[in-house]
Amino acid sequence: MTLRPTPRLSDRGMTLIELMIVLVVVGILAAVAWPSLQDAVHKSRRSDAMAGLSRITQAQERWRANQPLYQDTLANLVGASDATSPDGHYALSLVAGSVSATGYTAQATVQAGSPQSADTRCQVLQVTVAGGNITYSSLAAGNAVNAAPDPCWVR
Repeated sequence: MTLRPTPRLSDRGMTLIELMIVLVVVGILAAVAWPSLQDAVHKSRRSDAMAGLSRITQAQERWRANQPLYQDTLANLVGASDATSPDGHYALSLVAGSVSATGYTAQATVQAGSPQSADTRCQVLQVTVAGGNITYSSLAAGNAVNAAPDPCWVR
């Protein structure tokens, strides 16, 4: 009768139970981290809308320096003739009826095909210029106005 040597602890591999525990822990960590990652990505893409709105604001001020009224169409503004944000996640526009000699409202609306459309809290970002004062606001999905302090315009 021959005796088999007992395997040393270091010769054994991982058991199926140990592997399943590791997978469960990794799954839980991923489930917790994913929403935070998505929120960070949405916040970073909002800078695309802010850049487009800044471009409109600067073009409007250049226009108003030489004219009695602000321009009511983007096509006539030098530097803002493009109706999309620099990265293409937002459609830029001037709110109809908001343009006067003392102000206007420019808005950036999430494009339907953009991955940014999943950002339901900040679907529309707005800049309102009225009598030299600038106001930043935003709309959530369904055109619900976000309460102050505005969650989309974090400084």
